[in-house]
Amino acid sequence: MGRTVQITFDAADPAAVAEFWAAALHYEVQAPPPGFATWEEALTAFGVPPELHNSRSAVVDPDDVGPRLFIQQVPEAKAGKNRVHLDLRVAPELRGDERMAALEAECERLAALGATRLYRVEPDGGMEHGFITMADPEGNEFCLD
Repeated sequence: MGRTVQITFDAADPAAVAEFWAAALHYEVQAPPPGFATWEEALTAFGVPPELHNSRSAVVDPDDVGPRLFIQQVPEAKAGKNRVHLDLRVAPELRGDERMAALEAECERLAALGATRLYRVEPDGGMEHGFITMADPEGNEFCLD
């Protein structure tokens, strides 16, 4: 039996990070359990104190193909470069100017959602096809590939 993968992010504001990644990946913030209209309603019913309502969130692929992203609140700020990052495969089949134009368009869309552009690597005509490195609203690096 194959294993599934969940990717976990540490965050100061899980709800905000979840909203960003849901929009970035065309995912959805995970719905509350059956019988509850909102997570706030569910968490209150479960006895979770209001100050912990934003202690975690999750986003899921509506097609149930991609991994679930779990976002958990931590007290410390991000301190260094990610050792693992996501590559958003925006234009894997494209090359040259057409590829870089597609990456730039997605970069603009994600910047409007709160991401920060960090740098662009140009195609070299060999193994490097070009990519753009960005950071989510809390500074987690990811690449547009």
